[in-house]
Amino acid sequence: MENNRIANIIDHTLLKPEATHGDLDILCQESMKYGFASACVNSSNVRYINNLLKDSRVSVCSVVGFPFGASRTEVKVYETGIAMEDGAEEIDMVINIGEFKNGNYDLVERDIREVKEAIGKDCILKVIIEAPLLTEAEKIKATELVIVAGADYVKTSTGINAGGATLDDVALLKNVAHGRIKVKAAGGIRDNATAIAMIESGADRIGTSSGPKILGPEYS
Repeated sequence: MENNRIANIIDHTLLKPEATHGDLDILCQESMKYGFASACVNSSNVRYINNLLKDSRVSVCSVVGFPFGASRTEVKVYETGIAMEDGAEEIDMVINIGEFKNGNYDLVERDIREVKEAIGKDCILKVIIEAPLLTEAEKIKATELVIVAGADYVKTSTGINAGGATLDDVALLKNVAHGRIKVKAAGGIRDNATAIAMIESGADRIGTSSGPKILGPEYS
């Protein structure tokens, strides 16, 4: 698989709480150099990287309700609005995992739908279901909720709470999506072979902090 195809679907990610402006500078420089799809950061850093990326083709992506998804819907909508005002073009939100496991599916769907309404039709919403914490039946149900709520992507995991993406999970979500929604794999994708395997299993986007390593030093 050609590296430019891989680069074009990578969300180059920096979500460490200790990230400095210097770290964000490097993230944006690498994102532009390699032609990544987006640079993904915490919402408080969106304005800063938007100024760095505004004349590039790299999208600005913000996480919302990250990493636990336990914020009230109103808080997620507010965080989304601030991120959009600061320049975010894509939002990666975390579902309310506890309420999902409680069987409160109406709340989970509304949570997603209201964030989607806040960003509008022209911006991309990716919804993190935290697959490592779910049973197979729950992964299927969560993906269906994401689809019904109108999101653009279902995303495997935060990579923080309980592990990362697996090939089986990506294939399962792709099968459930059945062309109705795209799939983003994230968490633990640190080398070229793993990235290719994720794409071949059905990933339309790759979330990783190891984009340059995945592509190799000869690619630019």
